[in-house]
Amino acid sequence: MGAKRAVEDSAARRWWHKIAVGLLWLGLIVGYQVWAIQSGIGPTEAARRVVDSLDGTIIGIAIFLALYLLRPLVLFPATGLTVAAGFLFGPWLGLALVVIAANASAMITYAVGRWFGSGTTRTLNGDGRLARYRARLHERTFETVLIMRLVLLPYDVVSYLAGVLRVAPLPFLAGTAVGSVPGTVAFVLFGASIESFDGAVPSINPWTLLASVALLGVSLALVRVVRRREGAGDDDGE
Repeated sequence: MGAKRAVEDSAARRWWHKIAVGLLWLGLIVGYQVWAIQSGIGPTEAARRVVDSLDGTIIGIAIFLALYLLRPLVLFPATGLTVAAGFLFGPWLGLALVVIAANASAMITYAVGRWFGSGTTRTLNGDGRLARYRARLHERTFETVLIMRLVLLPYDVVSYLAGVLRVAPLPFLAGTAVGSVPGTVAFVLFGASIESFDGAVPSINPWTLLASVALLGVSLALVRVVRRREGAGDDDGE
């Protein structure tokens, strides 16, 4: 009885710890959102201010990476900083920085979701739709995450979900790294196509912008290819 009571007390302490951390995190998110509303600084304007303050310096690179790693904790959209990277650092350095920062932030978000989701996945067992989706994520982690990244589902939602469902980390990271490439390149190129913010309307390089749009089309086309291959694999398995 004593050992059982000790286990129950330990589990209760872990839940209260998670609740406390969750409330602090919620307070951080709400605080940021309230500040953004009151100051009138939305994601687009915030990204623009980051662009103005960093100006492509070495210190700016470190600050940019830190902001990218921290942004999922306040639910700041990844797209704004990805576009800003292209404008700030150009297509090549901007792409390299975003690839590093995006994959690192995905693993941070995955770890947070995994920690909060510990002990909750038992409720997803059974034959329901969510249970089947969980089974698919576990059985075909790489392919499923790959498709979710290619169709540009909300970046942090996918990472949190993968963590909560406790999918294998290496296939998750591989699916994220590969599946995010077309969208990442497209948004970095979009940022690189913005030549200046001198006027009310930014000056755009049309060829770089065209390449950005084309890559978004490639991303959607790849989804069709992957899904067809999955369907063919299912038919062969039958």
